[in-house]
Amino acid sequence: MKKIMMIGKIGCGKTTLAQRLLGEEIRYKKTQAIQIVGDDIVDTPGEYLEQKQFYNALIVTAVEADVILLLFSAIEEQSSFSPRMSSMFYGKPMIGVLTKTDLCKDPKQLAAGREQLFLAGAETVLEVGLGDTKCIQTLRNAIERTQEGYR
Repeated sequence: MKKIMMIGKIGCGKTTLAQRLLGEEIRYKKTQAIQIVGDDIVDTPGEYLEQKQFYNALIVTAVEADVILLLFSAIEEQSSFSPRMSSMFYGKPMIGVLTKTDLCKDPKQLAAGREQLFLAGAETVLEVGLGDTKCIQTLRNAIERTQEGYR
């Protein structure tokens, strides 16, 4: 698998998604610092997105990543992503991941979440729900199809 870095607000599902991508048992734990999960996933604390003084840590960490996943919870109403946030990462491929879609019943809220990810710079947006295993394989395939610097 390509090396991926996940960025998103506190509680948006970064650690859970990492566990699912690796086929591990789902166990909640708060990410306190940048962590390497398995060999290829960089899990970042939500505070690094929510507090701009940590942006430099995200930029430095992204250097080693092949692909950046921007995660946004479908049940969240307010985004922490700045428009065109992707420009901070110097042409790294960006995939938007709309998480917790199984908990969101409002199609307008799902559409708003997709729009937030596109505005942040995601080239594509995929939806992930906890009970949906097909979406994880779709995400794996999308990660493998990306090419660094293709913008």
